Amino acid sequence: MADQTDADCIWPIGAELGEGPVWVASERAVYFVDIKGLYIHRLATETDVRTSWPTPAQTGFIVPARGGGFVCGLLGGLHRFDPAVGTFSPLAPVEADRPGNRINDGFVDHSGRLWFGTMDDGESETTGSLYTWAGQGEPLRKDSGYAIPNGPAVSPDGRTLYHTDSAAKTIYAFDLAQDGTLGDKRVFASTDDSHPDGMAVDAKGAVWVALFGGWRIDRYSPGGEVIGSVPFPCANVTKLAFGGADLRTVYATSARLHLSAEDRAAQPLAGGLFRFGVDTPGLPQAEFKL
Repeated sequence: MADQTDADCIWPIGAELGEGPVWVASERAVYFVDIKGLYIHRLATETDVRTSWPTPAQTGFIVPARGGGFVCGLLGGLHRFDPAVGTFSPLAPVEADRPGNRINDGFVDHSGRLWFGTMDDGESETTGSLYTWAGQGEPLRKDSGYAIPNGPAVSPDGRTLYHTDSAAKTIYAFDLAQDGTLGDKRVFASTDDSHPDGMAVDAKGAVWVALFGGWRIDRYSPGGEVIGSVPFPCANVTKLAFGGADLRTVYATSARLHLSAEDRAAQPLAGGLFRFGVDTPGLPQAEFKL
């Protein structure tokens, strides 16, 4: 499954809650967020130049926008981020009536539509929802009842959307229509020893899932069976993205969140950005049609 047996830490940045890596092919760079640390980070993979920007609020995801810049999910709403000057411009409010919630993971599907989840910042109440946004009006709520939503990802044919409730240790699959309508919701897979977090789908339709508390990333067949794993030297693996010129390099984020002082000492690479090689390429990163 993988060209090496484990993951290498390429940036031991010590993020409190590293999340949401995205590959920007035009820059040969990986962007990711530290939600609790209030940063966006960028690694230029060919030059090893590392850049960080402070965020004005907890930022659950960052995705590239067509024409330049990024769309980010900040506490309270969607914003456009301009890395040239480090500024954030509001685009659409999200859940102004739920001040205890924040935006978490996000993803852009093949048609340029944004999917993202909201969650209770205290990680206890099931007040989170799954939303989609096409760039105009308000985001549309598509599903609800989540404690910690994560992962949105789509199959290569664009007909299945995957979404996770990490607290419930369950990955769901939905039928996805071309216009963004969601159909049948079903359990794709469940975990016992850890919490499924962010995910990505490869060109063969296999679903790669980062495991918070699981010390690994698992690869699932389209039928929901585990067909491989990549171990990590830290417990909390949060999300992955396929990158590199051939999309056969995986970049993965991790977190120190919820680790005790003893655990942090024993896991010095926790919160770092990792990399490993794979045989099957991923899918190209779509841009949001803002």
